[in-house]
Amino acid sequence: MDTTKRSIPGAQSVARAAQLLRLVTSAGDDGMPVAELARRADLTRPTTHRLLTALRHEGLVDQDERTGRWMPGPELYLMGTVAASRYDITAIARDIVRSLAVRTEESAFLSVRRGDETVCLLREEGSFPIRSFVLSEGVRFPLGVASAGLAILAFLPPHDVDAYFERHPDLADDWGAAHSEKRLRARLRDTQERGYAVNPGLIVEGSYGLGAAVFTREGHPQWALSLTGVEFRFGPDRLSELGRTLLAHAHQLTTRIAAAGR
Repeated sequence: MDTTKRSIPGAQSVARAAQLLRLVTSAGDDGMPVAELARRADLTRPTTHRLLTALRHEGLVDQDERTGRWMPGPELYLMGTVAASRYDITAIARDIVRSLAVRTEESAFLSVRRGDETVCLLREEGSFPIRSFVLSEGVRFPLGVASAGLAILAFLPPHDVDAYFERHPDLADDWGAAHSEKRLRARLRDTQERGYAVNPGLIVEGSYGLGAAVFTREGHPQWALSLTGVEFRFGPDRLSELGRTLLAHAHQLTTRIAAAGR
């Protein structure tokens, strides 16, 4: 356990409440039942219900009276609108994400790093009629799992990558043998050499993804552009072309972020 959490009074409760908030928001408009929230947060059902009730009292979550599912509350929206001016780059990125979808005819995405996860911020559909639905706004993945997170993890400092694997020894148990540390490190090296990440159907069979990191002015990989589509659209002949297009758009967004002072 983190010694900081042990030493600060109330830190454990705050961390648990924050984890529940992340889980509730990841479920979107469908919400999530208390039993599923308890399982994913590794908490007892009474503890989960107690924390959710407290969060509901503050307006941070809400409960559907008909289904009993928990979903984001109105205060989260109000807080989000205030924070957006500092953290949200969707306004300056939207046309680039749309251009990426138009140029490739595949679904294009913008994701942001939040701690040890990526969160999808934008989705633009491509014109090709067969699509992958692995990713949409609000969906979270651990770094190194989807192509966006793999691209970000690949360009973090080596000591940060080592620390990430130390914090998450169970990636292979949760996401399959392809996400063992040894195999993930090999994909990180490939990503560094190629410049972009490739996810060859490791989350959903037949659904491919490409990801390229987008950097802050200081050179930190904080966001990623990505493409997803069906396997036969990502064959060897087309893969390099998609990769070049993806990298060009990621570079354009990085340049724009630097000019905006982000």
